[in-house]
Amino acid sequence: MAFNIGLSGLRAASVDLDVTGNNIANASTVGFKGSRVQFGDLYASGFMSAGNNPIGDGVRVQEVAQKFGQGNISFTDNNLDLAINGDGFFILNNNGEVRYSRAGQFGIDKDGFVVNNQGMRVQGFQADEEGNLSGVRGDLFIDSDNLAPRRTTNIASELNLDSREAVLAESGTRISTRSYAPGASTGEQTLTLTYPDGTTRDVAVAADSSARQIANTLSQEEGVSASARTEVLLDGTSIQADDIFTLEGVDFTLQDTDASGNPLSNAERLQQLADDINGSSLSSINATITSTGELRLISSRGDTLRMSYEDVNSDGGAMAFSSGGALSNDSTNPSTQVGQVSITLDRDVQLAATPMAPSTTTILDGVTPTAFTSNTFDPTDQRTYNHATSTTIYDSLGNPHVMTQYFVKEPPTGVNQGSVWSMYVQIDGQNVGDPPNASGEPTMAQFDLLFNEEGELQSVNGDPEGEILISNWTPRDANGDPNGADGPRLVANGGTTPIPDPPISSNFVIELNETTQYGSEFAVNDQSQNGYTTGRLSGLDVSNEGVLFARYSNGQSQTLGQVALATFRNAEGLSPVGETTWVETFESGQPIIGSPDSGTLGAIKASSVEESNVDLSAELVNLIIAQRNYQANAKTIETSDSVTQTIINLR
Repeated sequence: MAFNIGLSGLRAASVDLDVTGNNIANASTVGFKGSRVQFGDLYASGFMSAGNNPIGDGVRVQEVAQKFGQGNISFTDNNLDLAINGDGFFILNNNGEVRYSRAGQFGIDKDGFVVNNQGMRVQGFQADEEGNLSGVRGDLFIDSDNLAPRRTTNIASELNLDSREAVLAESGTRISTRSYAPGASTGEQTLTLTYPDGTTRDVAVAADSSARQIANTLSQEEGVSASARTEVLLDGTSIQADDIFTLEGVDFTLQDTDASGNPLSNAERLQQLADDINGSSLSSINATITSTGELRLISSRGDTLRMSYEDVNSDGGAMAFSSGGALSNDSTNPSTQVGQVSITLDRDVQLAATPMAPSTTTILDGVTPTAFTSNTFDPTDQRTYNHATSTTIYDSLGNPHVMTQYFVKEPPTGVNQGSVWSMYVQIDGQNVGDPPNASGEPTMAQFDLLFNEEGELQSVNGDPEGEILISNWTPRDANGDPNGADGPRLVANGGTTPIPDPPISSNFVIELNETTQYGSEFAVNDQSQNGYTTGRLSGLDVSNEGVLFARYSNGQSQTLGQVALATFRNAEGLSPVGETTWVETFESGQPIIGSPDSGTLGAIKASSVEESNVDLSAELVNLIIAQRNYQANAKTIETSDSVTQTIINLR
């Protein structure tokens, strides 16, 4: 009996040493859970035969139980290293066999699946193309292809328009002076400006002043802006090849043949001269040929043009003004040129001119000033709109375009005092209004924003929903040509809201329902749109809920899936199968699967791993205890052997 008892103790102590040694060996194994040996005593007894003082038969190993306590969490530099902080197991697909693990050292295989270091695929909840998570579980997959572009179909525009803004209304007088010959028919004169407060200002115009000089003099005065132009017509019916026409010190040789060597007619030679002038350094001078075959030269700055003509071959070739008089080597007579000054006066400012002897005429003779009042919107003139804001939008090819919204305070009408604004929309500086004009071109897109007495948006073009449909935008390239992306669908052709999914045109909606008109500064509180260009995968992030986010080079992010976790009613009933994994058994019960950080499941810590939960110090102490137990049981056998030998030695 004692031999068997001691032998059972040796066996038990040996198992204890094995378990302790295994724990020590896996003290650095990620996700490893330590085990402990559970012993039970043995008694020999039969049915209804138990004695009052039975002697035990030794010990047996009842179970080697695993300890699923939390291990320490340590950080790594791999975004896909995951640790579970709390209950739960990762679900792994091992070629169809389902395994469970706490070891979260994951990466991506050649096919794009998230796997552990043994190639087992991590299971999770999959996401659709829009990044919406479903309840369908499968192998987590990370698509490394470029993110396909998405066209803009919706813009949320949340702004505040300052109710204190004034209506922008320009008023004044416009004067376009009579045509005159600079420096000839208009000698010295005095231009008198009269201001609304009754004060006057005399401006002296010297004799022989060009249109440019007069405009520059007037533009220096308060409440006045002026521009000038000078024009001359030249008759070139007698010009000859090789002769030289000089304009503002630049020589132009009249051609005999074109670039291909073909002879030029006189009209073709004159056209070639016009082309040469337009292509020269004289950027402020434009040359054209009239329907009657004359060369028209226009100085956009209003300079008196200096010209001469050289008859190189002395063959009688010449260039004359339409009014007569051939050009010579000297500057032409300025009386043959026509000058004009355009003047704009601010509201209630008046202008009069007085000739000085011997002149009897002024540049204002025969001119009728025109009064004007206008707040006509002009996107190129900042004075015609109160505010503007721009947003980048995208076509179906992912090309960026700039949409600009202009806001103009309108005069009050009816009972809605001070509550009407106009919004104009352009894309890349082009109109997008629907319906198009008679030529089929988009018109200016204008929308009326009506606000109530509390500053809240009441309607847009009468629609209380506050939505605007842009239905006449043709995406264009830098040269202004259609770039091949989807074009518009006009309202007349079925363009409407909501935008179909998937979209079939360049149409998009601007939502203004959160726009206000309060007594504070103009502000863009939110301006968001749902389009983007193509992007390359640049990084991965994992949330506490185990959601995998892909980050792309275009600034977008998209949900790729969510890690699934499993828990069991009896985790100690799981069967270890190596590689720090377990499989389900009858004792463990069926898995309860859910998303991390929900219910009893733990949260996910990204760029981290869970270390082994083995307490190395305690295991070393257990090792000493197991050694002593082994030695003590061996002593039992040794003592029993001595007693038996004594009995055998009796004679």
